[in-house]
Amino acid sequence: MIQTVRGRITTDDFGVCAAHEHLSIDLSKVKNDPDTILDDEEGMISELNHFYRAGGRSLIELTNDGMGRNVSRLKTLSEKSNVHIVTCTGFYKNPFIPDFANSWDRHQFAAYFIREIEEGIGDSGIFPGIIGEVGTSLNEMKPVEKELIIGAGKAALATGLTVSTHTTLGTMGREQVEMLFNVGLDKDQIIIGHQDLNPNKNEVLEVLRSGVYIGFDTIGKNNYRPDEERLSYLIDFIERGFQKQILLSADLTRKSHWKKHGGPGYDLVLNKFVPILREQGVSNHVIDDLLIHNPANALSIKERL
Repeated sequence: MIQTVRGRITTDDFGVCAAHEHLSIDLSKVKNDPDTILDDEEGMISELNHFYRAGGRSLIELTNDGMGRNVSRLKTLSEKSNVHIVTCTGFYKNPFIPDFANSWDRHQFAAYFIREIEEGIGDSGIFPGIIGEVGTSLNEMKPVEKELIIGAGKAALATGLTVSTHTTLGTMGREQVEMLFNVGLDKDQIIIGHQDLNPNKNEVLEVLRSGVYIGFDTIGKNNYRPDEERLSYLIDFIERGFQKQILLSADLTRKSHWKKHGGPGYDLVLNKFVPILREQGVSNHVIDDLLIHNPANALSIKERL
């Protein structure tokens, strides 16, 4: 089963999934940029409708506490668009961790996440279906981020949910895997995010060889890395047999990313990237793994130890 904002559904009902997105978010207090505020609810519905018409049926929304999470809004969006939305528990990374949690240790992080998973988020009656996006800084893991990652792993171990991480420009993925394994978490409960941003192929291959899932989840963000390079790496990883460990998404976080404002929209992967995969000879069977089977398997609630 998969926990969505409207309740639990079967993995068969999950459908084509955008595995790392943001619909309602506010990063402006740190970034000092109004473009990083998504608060237009009617606009969100319109953007989701584009996604649905392209074949999208589910979306993992990784805006957590400290990033502007609004789970009641997500439930409304899911009801109006008919897109299954999974919300999260977690904290992002320094300096986005809320002040009240900025000096917590791993046990406090774990307890907070477990409480939201078991009792719901505030008094909303809405439950998270994933722990994330919990992250680390560029080429380093700050002390609070280490406690956060370990706390997320402990919460995942206790509840059966999966951890989805943020890696800044793809760095520190191997270290995240090692820490989560040391907690005792299984490979099928770990998604290491933003690995399409790491130009060091050997580092990404190390993460893949560990057996965990990875996110190719910033598709279209050519200002960070050209999609041509993403495509080259992705096809190479598929040819090496890793197609059952890779999730696709675009990680939209700005007004300028929306179709309404001239951006690509949440249907970018389905309408632009997937056709290129087909042109390059990637089979429909593999594409179904990337878009349907892998997200469903990654998000399925695992049996508790």
